[in-house]
Amino acid sequence: MAMAHNAYHDHQTFDAILHFWASERPGGPAFDQDGRTTTFAEADTLTRQMIAMFQARGIAKGDRIAWLGKNRDTYFLLYIAAARMGAVMVPIGWRLAAPEVAYILGDTDAKLLFVDPDFLETGRQVADGLPVRPEVIEAEAARAEASRLSPADYTPPGVHDPVLQLYTSGTTGNPKGAMLTNANLFGLRNPGNAAGLDWQFYEPDDCMLVAMPCAHIGGTGLVNIAVANGVRSLVQAEFTPVGVLEAIGAGATHMFIVPAALQMVVQHPLAATTDFTNLKYLMYGAAPMPLELLKEAVRTMPSTRFLQAYGMTETSGTVSILPPEDHSLEGNMRMRSAGKACPGVDIEVRDSENREAARGTIGEVCIRSPSNTPGYWKLPDATRRTIDPDGWLHTGDAGIMDADGYVYIQDRIKDMIISGGENVYPAEVESAIYGHPAIAEVAVIGVPSAKWGEEVKACVVAKPGHTVDGDDVIAWARERIAAFKSPKSVDVIPAMPRNASGKILRRELRAPYWAGQDRQVS
Repeated sequence: MAMAHNAYHDHQTFDAILHFWASERPGGPAFDQDGRTTTFAEADTLTRQMIAMFQARGIAKGDRIAWLGKNRDTYFLLYIAAARMGAVMVPIGWRLAAPEVAYILGDTDAKLLFVDPDFLETGRQVADGLPVRPEVIEAEAARAEASRLSPADYTPPGVHDPVLQLYTSGTTGNPKGAMLTNANLFGLRNPGNAAGLDWQFYEPDDCMLVAMPCAHIGGTGLVNIAVANGVRSLVQAEFTPVGVLEAIGAGATHMFIVPAALQMVVQHPLAATTDFTNLKYLMYGAAPMPLELLKEAVRTMPSTRFLQAYGMTETSGTVSILPPEDHSLEGNMRMRSAGKACPGVDIEVRDSENREAARGTIGEVCIRSPSNTPGYWKLPDATRRTIDPDGWLHTGDAGIMDADGYVYIQDRIKDMIISGGENVYPAEVESAIYGHPAIAEVAVIGVPSAKWGEEVKACVVAKPGHTVDGDDVIAWARERIAAFKSPKSVDVIPAMPRNASGKILRRELRAPYWAGQDRQVS
C-alpha cells in the first residue's frame, strides 16, 4: 500500500508547504490550465514575486485583497502569495449582482481587486462607487508585472492567522465573511494521515480537477488539498459536463462535484464513451444526493471510489465523510447519510438546551474541529451565535445520529434552500422582492427540481387592486440579486398562512410540492 511516501511533511502553512514541494518535487506540475503548466518550483518563485508586487502597493499582513472572476491558475497563485505573507484573499462569486459585489468589497476594505479580463468593466464600476476605492488590476497584467520583479523578503504568518475569507449568505441581512486560517485549512490532514485512510494519500502523478467555483470552499478548498499533497491542480474556468468528462479522459484522478452537476455529467452523451478508469475518487456534497442518481453514478463509473463530503464554509469544508465501502450498486440506508466524523473532528447532535441528544433523536448538528473558523470578519455577535463558549459550531442543520455515528441530515433549521449546490436564503430573496409595486407580502420557499435538487419559488400576495405578473417579479429580483437566487416561479396566493403569533408557516407553503418525497430537503 502506497501509504508512507506521502506523509512526508506535517507543515500547516502555505509558506512551509510550498517551500517543501519546491525542493522535493521542483519539476512537478502545481497548476495546469488551458495548456499552461506551472511547476512547484515556478509557483514558489512566482508567488514570492507576487509578494513583491503586493509590497510595492503597501499591502501588509492582515490586509484584504479580492478576486472577481472565474477559476484561474493566476487567482490561485495570487491567493497562495497572499497567504505566504499573511494577507487575506477574498474571492467573490462572479455570478453575484453588482450591489452584492460592492457590499463584499466594501466590507473587506480590500486595497486591491484582481479581475478576470471578462470582469474588468464590472470591477471598475463597482470599485468607483466605494468609499475606499480598491485598485483594479487585470489578472494576467498582474502576473506579467510580478514576473519582472525580484522575489520578496517577507515574514510568513503563523498557523492561526487568517489567509482566506469566504462570504456566506446569512439567514438575514448581508453575507458574512468567514475567516479561515492556515491551521483551519490544513489542520485535519495529519489526523487523517495518521488514521491511514486511503483517500488521504496521493501519488505524485495524481491530478485534482478544480471545476467548482473558487468563491466556494468546494473550489478553493480543492487547491488547498492538492498543494498540501504536492499534486497537480487541473483548473477549469467553470463547470461544464463536457469539460469534466474530457478532464477525466485526460487523467484527472480526483474531483469534487455537487449533485446537480454530477447529474449533468452522467447523463451527457459523452459519458457513454468516456474512460473513467483514471478517476480514483469522486467526492460529492454541498447538497443531499438523490439515491437513484448516486446509483446511476456508481454504475457509470464502476472503478471510481465515491466519497460523500459534508461540511460548510465555516468548517473549511469537509468534516464528515461517507467512505467508499458504504456505497453499493443496489443502494443502502447509509447512502442517505452524510457519513461520520473525519479523524480529528467531533460531531454531536445537540438538543434545544445545547446538550447532546440521544442517538436516533433529532437535533442540531454541531461541530468541534481544528478546521472551524475563528469567526466572522467584524461580526462578534454573529460569531458568538454560531460558535458556543466550548468551541462547538452550530450548523443550523437538523439531523439524527445513529448508534454507529453516521449523521442523517433531516431538514434545515434556518429555511435555507440549496439549489445546484448554491446556498440561497429566503430572507435575502424576500428582501429583493419587497418593494415591488404590486406585491403586499412575499414568502420564498424551495421546491423540488429534477435538475437543481431544489429551486426557488416566491409565494406572493398582491396589493389590493393590483395584478402580479410572475415574469415581472423574476426580472425585478434579478436586478437586485444573483440570477441563481432569484425565483424560477411565482405563485400568487390570496393570503399567507400564519401561526397565532403571525409567523409565516413556510412548511404549509412547501407541503404540496414535497408530498411523496422521502425528505423535506433535496
